[in-house]
Amino acid sequence: MSTLDTTQDPPLDQADPRPPGYRWRWHILGVILAAEIMDLLDTTIVNVAAPSMARGFGGGDTQIQWISAAYTLTFAVFLITGGRLGDLVGRRRMFLVGTIGFTLCSTLCAVSVDSGMLIGSRALQGAFAAMMIPQGLGILRETFPPEETGSAFAAFGPVMGLSSVLGPTLGGFLVTANLFGTGWRMIFLINLPLGLAAAVLAARLFPRGTRSADATRLDLPGMALLSAAVLLLVFPLVQGRELGWPGWTFASMAGSLPMLGLFGAYQRRLKRNGGSPLVEPGLFGHRGFTAALGVGVVFFAAMTGLMLTITLVLQLGAGWSPLHAGATMIPLSLGIVGGAILSGSVLGPRFGRHVLHGGLLVMTAGALGLRASFGHWGVQVTSWELIAALAVTGFGMGLLMGPFFEIALAGVTEQETGSASGVLNAVQQLGGSIGVAALGTGFFSWAARQGFIHAAGWTLLCAALALLASGALAFALPKRARP
Repeated sequence: MSTLDTTQDPPLDQADPRPPGYRWRWHILGVILAAEIMDLLDTTIVNVAAPSMARGFGGGDTQIQWISAAYTLTFAVFLITGGRLGDLVGRRRMFLVGTIGFTLCSTLCAVSVDSGMLIGSRALQGAFAAMMIPQGLGILRETFPPEETGSAFAAFGPVMGLSSVLGPTLGGFLVTANLFGTGWRMIFLINLPLGLAAAVLAARLFPRGTRSADATRLDLPGMALLSAAVLLLVFPLVQGRELGWPGWTFASMAGSLPMLGLFGAYQRRLKRNGGSPLVEPGLFGHRGFTAALGVGVVFFAAMTGLMLTITLVLQLGAGWSPLHAGATMIPLSLGIVGGAILSGSVLGPRFGRHVLHGGLLVMTAGALGLRASFGHWGVQVTSWELIAALAVTGFGMGLLMGPFFEIALAGVTEQETGSASGVLNAVQQLGGSIGVAALGTGFFSWAARQGFIHAAGWTLLCAALALLASGALAFALPKRARP
């Protein structure tokens, strides 16, 4: 598809019917895809590098969990707020703020002198990513005419799939190669040229969009309540094992549900009083969408925890290098791409919700296959002996991920789709944080008592049970995507 616009300009006495930025629309799409790549790489690349980071700072198991969870946690907490800020002050402006902040925080990660600085920088990096990522789809809708919007959005699937393939492998290569003596720090330094180029091009090419008429002010109390609910749950999950599970950790986790209920009540009251809530309260009146949130949290928690478990047992248990562990994950990533393409273009439109159930069953079979492989070969396992189970696991992931968001959004009205999309994306990130916290804690607890292979077996079994629970919840989803 050509990036050159050959359409003649309209006469001077006629208004230009084309949207702002139309001439550079394909270049704008490239900039937005570059931002998506940075986010996806920083989500997946760190899982392979985290053990090396923790060893470099003399940290332990908890540091490994926080290095992975800090980014996705703040991303989940601030994602909806980032989208709302784009409505309030302009998407171009917030994209620039997010991109520049993300790049600066990548530098802070690379020059961190201890694990505390690294984890704090990762948290800030996730917060700025939450300012950057939600603006992309809105900017594309402003820039592309309706007849070309589908072609623009279709580019996201292959790019996201390729990033999922490259992330673990690239992370393993950069850590093992130790370019210029930087070690793991290079996984953050590679963001600098990409982030700076994206910021410069966005400043030159993006249209200066107007603020949304529906957004009047930022819901700061709602943001505080939601942040508190998430932190009350995730913080004790990560820290509890290291502290010996004192009583306050259980009280904190129990308190997250009432805090979430308080957030929902406040959102409804704000809406009744004519305010601009962080989340559209009417979304939770749709049974199908509420079920989709449950499916999303459980599935993405199981998926993220499973992938972290595999990289940990291969490096800490079998003693593999980051490059070896990252390259071994290629069959899983390729399976994701193949499953997503097949389900999104062929199976999803024909079979609807049944594809999600099929994907969960296939992924469960793959997780149990990995458990059997580790149980049989132990620390002597080779990459070849994991290929089949990894490919099956990834294929199941892709089968679900292809049509999941479209089916989930079929449970809301057209007017609620924008808010619902933001909530679903936030739930995806929150599920990832919970998976790292819960399954990561379980893995290290079992490893301390029974060794890494037994720990992998128990953790993969928990992931498989979570996937089956997600499949049960999926029966409450809409039967198929909206036409």
